Amino acid sequence: MTAIRLGAPAPGWVLDTDVVVVGSGVAGLTAALRCAEAGLRVAVVTKANFDDGSTRWAQGGIAAALGDGDSPEQHLADTLVAGAGLCDEDAVRTLVTEGPAAVRRLIATGAAFDTDPATGAIELTREGGHHRRRIAHAGGDATGAEVSRALVQAVREAGIETVEHALVLDLIKDAEGRAAGVTLHVMGEGARDGVGAVHAPAVVLATGGMGQVFSATTNPAVSTGDGVALALRAGAEVSDLEFVQFHPTVMFLGPDAEGQQPLVSEAVRGEGAHLVDAGGVRFMVGQHELAELAPRDIVAKGITRRMREQGADHMYLDGRHFGAEMWKQRFPTIFAACRAHGFDPVHDLVPVAPAAHYASGGVVTDLRGRTSVPGLYACGEVACTGVHGANRLASNSLLEGLVFAERIAADVAAAPVRAEPAAPEEKRPPLEIPLLPQDARADIQRVMTAGAGVLRSAASLDGAASALGAIRDTARPAPAAPCVETWEATNLLLVAQVLVECARRRAETRGSHWREDHADRDDARWARHFLVTLTSDPVRPESPESPESPEDPAHPAHPALAVRTTAGTAFHRETP
Repeated sequence: MTAIRLGAPAPGWVLDTDVVVVGSGVAGLTAALRCAEAGLRVAVVTKANFDDGSTRWAQGGIAAALGDGDSPEQHLADTLVAGAGLCDEDAVRTLVTEGPAAVRRLIATGAAFDTDPATGAIELTREGGHHRRRIAHAGGDATGAEVSRALVQAVREAGIETVEHALVLDLIKDAEGRAAGVTLHVMGEGARDGVGAVHAPAVVLATGGMGQVFSATTNPAVSTGDGVALALRAGAEVSDLEFVQFHPTVMFLGPDAEGQQPLVSEAVRGEGAHLVDAGGVRFMVGQHELAELAPRDIVAKGITRRMREQGADHMYLDGRHFGAEMWKQRFPTIFAACRAHGFDPVHDLVPVAPAAHYASGGVVTDLRGRTSVPGLYACGEVACTGVHGANRLASNSLLEGLVFAERIAADVAAAPVRAEPAAPEEKRPPLEIPLLPQDARADIQRVMTAGAGVLRSAASLDGAASALGAIRDTARPAPAAPCVETWEATNLLLVAQVLVECARRRAETRGSHWREDHADRDDARWARHFLVTLTSDPVRPESPESPESPEDPAHPAHPALAVRTTAGTAFHRETP
């Protein structure tokens, strides 16, 4: 198949190393540290500053069976329930079994979690979907910031080479089709300014999520799906993009609020805050045995239903009974955010509504983080390990990043590393995807929010597919010039099209995928995954009952999506 790439200038500089890690969250930095400990030369490239990724925004904490009376088996059971029948049980068992030791290694690396002053034991709390207190937190509600601080410091102390303000563009392959590095654009001045290349026989994607595909999200501005888009262009398999988790309690700042919105952690409900409507009624009571602590998809749907019933655009979180001291001590970050936006949670109800939060799907990997492209690994939110299924269990994301990053490092260290990375060799000129204008980003976000948000239907998704196709067509007559904004917009369009196509095909409601026209879960037909690849050849639908691909085969300059399904919920390949 012809290589598919973004339009970009030829690399003007080159860096050679053994492993290149793309991303500086918990997954990327853990992989980098463990690879360096194994004696490998490592380079970390990150889109902004080291601490600007999604990890620093994680308020709730990290889940692991660390407390008395808890066990990996109980953690496994809660994760499988939250995943709504699509978790890969082997992947979940790996996560919960290896998780406690991975957390202890994180502590040894320098992360300081909140402890009981009397006993010194790690304080544990609950979040939605957990039947035990197993969430370790730091700084009350600043766990991600502490984890990021500790890992960044460790990477710097280890002398690992770093390249900041670098947007990854595409995967480089050698003549055998193996990963041989990445091209990237550095936004700044100096010896590594502009487009360059990092040559390495092992490439680890840890680029985070794609929340910026929607108008309102908890994700930072850098979360534009770059890793998933790169993997698709490289020929890797992607799955479960239709399962976007909408966090139930994001601070509502008005109907026109866009971009990154303040999160109100699930831990607030874990400590006893209630969801209420304008009349003060606790509407989640009776909808689930755990009420406000039900899995996130159930709470998000409960809020959305109540909003529709009452013609409201938000609900409320009531934590007034906490008192000032608890708000300030246990939730200092959230307390400050509320005050900054004009709410005093000690005396006021806090307005909340669901917003895009976490991508449960991504680049498909096996249990060692390997993708379908040899030499290309993925971990963290960009990956689809099978752990999350149709809906991530609260606070499993940091743990997944830790566990599978360590597994990747072990696999890379065990493989023979060439003294010099193989020189890339192209068999034929690549197909360059025409770049969108930078203002297309806002258009994509509006289309996705309206047609593929919390509530979906055949009509809304068909409309979204058509609108995305129209946006794509704007690049045909006059592609935009290469720059950060046009690369990001083009990446967002690709992941949006995959998400919409999979959501159109999944004619059921499951986990965080809610179809108004198919309200029930249908295990007989849909207890399986869609595997998506990108091809330069026109693709016919896999069956008459599958919707036609939105790609137009009459225009071969735009690659098509190839979609097939697994036979069940497991898709791991343990290849040699």
